[in-house]
Amino acid sequence: MTFQTPKYMQLKDELLSWIASGRYRPGDKLPSENELAEQYSLSRQTVRQSIGELVQEGWLVREQGKGTFVGRQSPGRRAASGNRTVGIITTSISDYIFPSIVRGVEAALKDKGYRLLLSSTDHRKDRERECLEMMLGHSVCGLIVEPTKSAEGNPNFDLYMTIEEHGVPMLTINARYPDLDCTSVRMDDEAGGFMAADHLLGLGHTKIAGFFKTDDMQGVGRMKGFIRACRDRQLRGEALTVRYSTEDKEERPQRMLREMLQSDQPPTGIVCYNDQLAVSLLDTVRELGLRVPEDLSIIGYDDSFLATATEIKLTTIEHPKSGLGERAANLLISQMEKGELPSKKDALYAPKLVVRQSTAEKR
Repeated sequence: MTFQTPKYMQLKDELLSWIASGRYRPGDKLPSENELAEQYSLSRQTVRQSIGELVQEGWLVREQGKGTFVGRQSPGRRAASGNRTVGIITTSISDYIFPSIVRGVEAALKDKGYRLLLSSTDHRKDRERECLEMMLGHSVCGLIVEPTKSAEGNPNFDLYMTIEEHGVPMLTINARYPDLDCTSVRMDDEAGGFMAADHLLGLGHTKIAGFFKTDDMQGVGRMKGFIRACRDRQLRGEALTVRYSTEDKEERPQRMLREMLQSDQPPTGIVCYNDQLAVSLLDTVRELGLRVPEDLSIIGYDDSFLATATEIKLTTIEHPKSGLGERAANLLISQMEKGELPSKKDALYAPKLVVRQSTAEKR
């Protein structure tokens, strides 16, 4: 048995797509009920039902004798009207540190009586657009976004502007798009990259390598910190930097490390973009018959569950994970309920080094 979407819902979704795409902005007048009925071959009653639901949800407003207009709600008015759904868009949901971040968000929202609508971009810009449109369609009262490939620009700027124009409070986590004027809750990744490299340099390693995913701003920041630490120690050719993209993460770092370790002057220490990469590179080291930390010191980033999942416990940089999610949610709640904006655009977490077995003094 198949079920068709009711006609009034089809029209409602169409009208929402007009608003989400910016075709109709706050204050713009929509076509009349007669015009919509004729354009879509619908009855006036069906059109009236679609518009009525959008008016009830706050997307549209009726003005007696003038027509129907796209509305604009002030921060908190959505929640006050009964909509207690907050959206969160992450680049991934089910793996690595993302479940912990989401749990932190959910715990803070639940404590204040809000529901969570979760979506993932799978590291795709086009999917981010779909997620943003979906959040607008669900009339969320607030939004938390982890930018997708944040170092590669913001092709969805128009949708973010639509969200802003409709008065939906929003902030980003882990990274920010430079063209968005909203709060970002994240790590000080440049300081973290510096701390990781400085740790190896302090152990006497004078030839080190850094592996960084540079299609997001986290990786760019960590790489900048790594390079700055090397420059402070006046390392030039002794410091090697490998850049890779999300699509290359399963092959390029491993191949580059293999080539480095088989060269005449191999590095004795490496800094990794995250713990996930560090664990993967541990396999490459084992394949070559080398030992950690005796032959090669390795430092990860994030202090994820992976850092202690192997026989070699990783030295790493701590990421607040659930604490970051909880802080982001509480800042968003303050915006929604009180209109309070943080005094600073960036709520930064200072890095903390966690020393374990994978790093040691150079022999």
